[in-house]
Amino acid sequence: MGEGVKEMLAPPIQLADEVAKQCAAARSFRAECAELKARADKLAALLRQAARAQELYDRPAARILAGATQALSRASTLATRCARGHPRLRSLFTLSPAAGFPRAVAALDTALEDVAWLLRISSPGATGDGDDDSLLGLPNIAQNEPILFFIWDHVARLHTGSPAARADSAANLASLARGSQHFAKLIIEEDGVPPLLKLLKDGTDEGQEAAARALGLLGCDGESVDKLVQAGVCSSFTAALKELPMRVQVAVAEAIASLADQSSTCQDLFAQNNAVRYLVGHLASGTIQEHSRYSVSSSSYKSSAATAATTQQPMKFLHSVVLAKTLSMRHSSDRDTTSSGADELPRMSNGTPGERNPQMQSVVHSAMAAKTNTNGLLVPLFRPQLGTSGRGAREVEDPETKAHLKAMAAKALWKLAHNHLGVCKSITESRALLCFAVLLEKGDGDMGTNVQYFSAMAIMEIARVAEHSLVLRQSAFKPSSPAAKAVVDQLLRVVRRGEYDALLLPCITALGCLARTFTASETRIVPPLVQLLDEREPPVIKEAVVALTKFACTENHLHVNHCKAIVDDGGARHLVQLVYLGDEVQIEALILLCYIALYVPESEELAQAGVLAVLLWASKQAHMVQDMRVEALLPDAKGRLELFQSRASR
Repeated sequence: MGEGVKEMLAPPIQLADEVAKQCAAARSFRAECAELKARADKLAALLRQAARAQELYDRPAARILAGATQALSRASTLATRCARGHPRLRSLFTLSPAAGFPRAVAALDTALEDVAWLLRISSPGATGDGDDDSLLGLPNIAQNEPILFFIWDHVARLHTGSPAARADSAANLASLARGSQHFAKLIIEEDGVPPLLKLLKDGTDEGQEAAARALGLLGCDGESVDKLVQAGVCSSFTAALKELPMRVQVAVAEAIASLADQSSTCQDLFAQNNAVRYLVGHLASGTIQEHSRYSVSSSSYKSSAATAATTQQPMKFLHSVVLAKTLSMRHSSDRDTTSSGADELPRMSNGTPGERNPQMQSVVHSAMAAKTNTNGLLVPLFRPQLGTSGRGAREVEDPETKAHLKAMAAKALWKLAHNHLGVCKSITESRALLCFAVLLEKGDGDMGTNVQYFSAMAIMEIARVAEHSLVLRQSAFKPSSPAAKAVVDQLLRVVRRGEYDALLLPCITALGCLARTFTASETRIVPPLVQLLDEREPPVIKEAVVALTKFACTENHLHVNHCKAIVDDGGARHLVQLVYLGDEVQIEALILLCYIALYVPESEELAQAGVLAVLLWASKQAHMVQDMRVEALLPDAKGRLELFQSRASR
């Protein structure tokens, strides 16, 4: 019990003693005053018992003590009047016992019941083993807002209940928070966060899982998340990702995603507490090792611990072997799969599709073994910690839980990466990009669809940040990076497939954001995006136009090449139709058409598609020319077309 509660108890105890003395000295209405005195004595005894209690639940205590003080003040007023002794004053003073004393007695009875209830819920062992008998009844102080009783009840159980009762109360608080944002805010205001954090640290598996879910649901807005952060939720969640059982880590990862979605401050603190590291470890477990064709060279792990001088030369030699074999595989694949399409597995050096090269596989396995024995550079950078969440514990977990953890880890990384350069750098410096590529391709277990979607969204967020960060583009998406190649391959696979599902839009967006990372020799990207302009769903068309604009804009140093590719693949005629008829995408299509007219005005395809005519028409549309981007591009685009296209071609 804090000093604040002791200070709150002192005034009502003193007032109760004073009321008892005043009632004992009463000269009129002695019977009624005796009744008041008896209740004041009982209340004083209960208040002293509360002062001796080791713990007292602060939030209801403040309301209950305020109510008790008010009831005692009313009784004191009556007792003071009854203690006056002058006959003339008594004759002038009229008091109606039927009106005054019953109300004062009722108020004291209410205060007695509330203080007794407070003592019951604050006493260790009072909550029993999940039995509700000891807490039956609604305290009078909560009559106006009954939900407060349930919140106080469950928060008290979190403090004093048995392990099973604590787990049940955490689950009930989670249910209340899920049902109403108002209830979630009340739980935070009524000091429900500290006992939930304590339960997450030292409760049973069921209790820890329920506490993690409740904490995630309490972060219903930025203000609530800030209060959770101040209570220490970020460090507690990070410790849980490192040490607790997998089923608890699933709930923690989901809670991190929920909190990060509401607050950028939360993103910073999770990054500082190494939450990204452990999430990547869970994402990578059982993912990369099973896909040796996505082998990563040792240069990806330059930031890991320095190796001993005696092991550096063998590791350099091993890196050279891996790199040489990778190049051999890629060149062989380019020759053998020219007509097979990107959806098939690459052909290995023996020419058999889908089979892994045994020699290459042995090289990778040797590299992993070398790391185990010599602290080399080819082992995973982020590995799950040993202990309750280590390899032994993972082997006994069911596949559904493992798949669920991967899905929630991917979701948490997606939310943490949103518009946050530091988190994106941490993710891309690990093996997470490679993991996202693998999971986007095939999913994982029963959570396959979810983990594919979360992986696509995470890639999209990282690409969005990379679009505005030269450092991130150069480090994470350089053309020679196997992880970047794997990601682009999977993005292209989804876009080429063209099915309007949850994966298509984020994959289109990601390709557009990565437009400045592609070299001139990379000609696979533009054609499938252009195909999406032809009679597709409006959201798909709009996203494809925005992505192509990033290829054709001035900021892209290969804008001329990309504009030619768009025209060669028939993009001009689709864009003309969209400018005329595309309600939601008119402005975006016009901007892309202006870039094309600026950089390839001599193209005969533009003349045949009637681009100049549509630009002239657009210049007369008020709602179009009001857009600042159109105002800056349209006049120059018209001028270039008029200059380069002959009168006959017009």
